[in-house]
Amino acid sequence: MRQLNPLAHLREDVRAVFDRDPAAHTARQVITTSPGLHAVMLHRVAHRLWNSGHPFPARLLSHLGRMFTGIEIHPAAKIGRRFVIDHGMGVVIGETAEIGDDVMLYQGVTLGGTSLEQTKRHPTVGDGVIVGAGAKVLGAVAVGNGARVGAGAVVVKDVPPDASVIGPAGRVIDRDRFKRPDTPMPIVGSRDGDVAHLIEALSARVQVLEDSMKDGQMTLPPRLEEAFAHGSGI
Repeated sequence: MRQLNPLAHLREDVRAVFDRDPAAHTARQVITTSPGLHAVMLHRVAHRLWNSGHPFPARLLSHLGRMFTGIEIHPAAKIGRRFVIDHGMGVVIGETAEIGDDVMLYQGVTLGGTSLEQTKRHPTVGDGVIVGAGAKVLGAVAVGNGARVGAGAVVVKDVPPDASVIGPAGRVIDRDRFKRPDTPMPIVGSRDGDVAHLIEALSARVQVLEDSMKDGQMTLPPRLEEAFAHGSGI
């Protein structure tokens, strides 16, 4: 990650908020009232202090940022350019987390660890990733470039680039023969994540399953086949 001077980082971060938050209207509003931006600004200073061998003031600044914004970012965490935290309350980013460029997190996201060892124990998040509200990405897993992690998902294994992950089991969708580029699964908190879009996406996936059964690619138990054939419930 190329290091920018603090002013250049601030300009990019403010512009990123404008690009991704329809509620942002003026630069003054964003700079003075955006807790996500405040947390990122404080982290960039704390990270420089950490890297220059001043861990105590770095941790102190990080702690003050947590008090004022409700967002906890360890000063050792590596964060790329144009990083946006929307709303932000309850976001936690651990010590060995690495975040690429153009990443967006919603409120309540945790990039946490699953080990007590002094080693890489937090996620690596690629460029252009969006993580929905309340999602938990745990351990030294990699989230590929352009991936989408749905609201409330729990991710404990690697996510391929451009994939979507949904549910508490961290199920990967939109891959292989189930991928339908014209019907992406919406992420709660995104601009297009409305109910109608969700129903449309789910309907498309049902159609994929039905087509697969007709082509002999998969089979169902007799009871389920009979229910599908008669359009009845189970």
